[in-house]
Amino acid sequence: MTKVKFTETVLRDSQQSLIATRMPFEDFEGILEKLDNAGYYSLECWGGATFDSCLRYLDEDPWERLRKIKAVCKKTPLQMLIRGQNILGYKHYPDDVVRLFCRKAAEDGMDIFRIFDALNDFRNIEVCIDEVKKCGKHAQGCICYTTSPVHTIEKYVEMCKELKEMGVDSIAIKDMAGICSPKEAYDLVKAVKAEVDIPLFFHTHHTTGMGPMTLLKAVEAGCDGIDTAISTMAGGTSQPATETMSYTLSQFGYESGLDMDSLKEIADYFKPIRKKFLDNGTLNPEVMGIKADILKYQVPGGMLSNMIANLKDMNALDKFDEALAEIPSVRKDMGYPPLVTPLSQMVGNQAVSNVLLGERYKNISKEIKAYLRGEYGRAPGEINKELIDKCWKEDELVKGRYADSLEPLFEKTKKELGKTARSDEDVLSYIAFPQVAEKFFAAREEKESNTVNYTIEKKED
Repeated sequence: MTKVKFTETVLRDSQQSLIATRMPFEDFEGILEKLDNAGYYSLECWGGATFDSCLRYLDEDPWERLRKIKAVCKKTPLQMLIRGQNILGYKHYPDDVVRLFCRKAAEDGMDIFRIFDALNDFRNIEVCIDEVKKCGKHAQGCICYTTSPVHTIEKYVEMCKELKEMGVDSIAIKDMAGICSPKEAYDLVKAVKAEVDIPLFFHTHHTTGMGPMTLLKAVEAGCDGIDTAISTMAGGTSQPATETMSYTLSQFGYESGLDMDSLKEIADYFKPIRKKFLDNGTLNPEVMGIKADILKYQVPGGMLSNMIANLKDMNALDKFDEALAEIPSVRKDMGYPPLVTPLSQMVGNQAVSNVLLGERYKNISKEIKAYLRGEYGRAPGEINKELIDKCWKEDELVKGRYADSLEPLFEKTKKELGKTARSDEDVLSYIAFPQVAEKFFAAREEKESNTVNYTIEKKED
């Protein structure tokens, strides 16, 4: 019986897609041991937007979160999503920062690094892959799946061959918008497996309603592992349900290795947590429905929930459909980038700006300007030249790998921060999110100071 490896996403992508990564550690601490013993291949629990969200919204040190998860989950490998040269931020960082980030993540408990570049420009993931391998950890190379005139099965197979040559331990096809149909998944996996003989994983979302069928056909074509979310945090913009996929595959003669009784306990555990986020408005019912029109707009789950949150904050939720319709046009102008972080946020924000200001590209964000210059890498297709000319002169454009032009940053930043940074991890947090980390450090100092004062007062009483 063929075994299919299951990666559980409830601690990262599931909650990122449904509730904009607002789940604090205390919400899932009580189920970690059960997750560790349920029979999963891996637990995706870090990376993506969790890092930013911990610092910005949850008053948590993301490094401490990782260490606390690892202290409980000793059997099942922990997995993260890392954006290559972007690490977990929204721009490219120098190689010294990328290498140290991977090293510290490995030291603090990370086992499997799913490494991707938003443009599938593999120059931007080579340093990350190299360092993960040097740390003795699992480097999973990733291709971001999308459809466009420049994205073909042949092109994806070539990408997978390139990843294998780079020394990755496995490959993941990352369908971040849930737009890969069952037939496309079957054809793609079949083509890749015929040419590349290393483990292949498939990641999709339930946004368009095709998720379970797509995963089934991917497995039938020879895919070795799939990403799923426990049923109470599955569906909508999240992943297909773990229990459903395990049950379905078992009837087709595949083995998951998952304990169904444990899965029931895990699902029950997350029921009240899901209700809490539904009641406080963080889980918008909008993200739970099937959105077939995403097949046209190609908007990933996290991008969709962020767009809704942003428009809500600006009292402009009535402009949602219009902003959604603007996305394909912006994407075409940008040379058909896959809509994955940070490109998804950049394209989405630009589309919102175009609609709210009533004029296309009246205001071009600094991130889009950097993209047009070539700071994010090679666009898959041709970028609208008028847009480039609007922002840059020919001699200002980046010609090679952008990170090659960046000076080492870690030691310089560490010196500048002085005692504010208590560890190398603090320095890395600051480099990724300077203002957010600064606020977090200040709040941490204040909290500890208040705790000390309270303890002294209690003793004096």
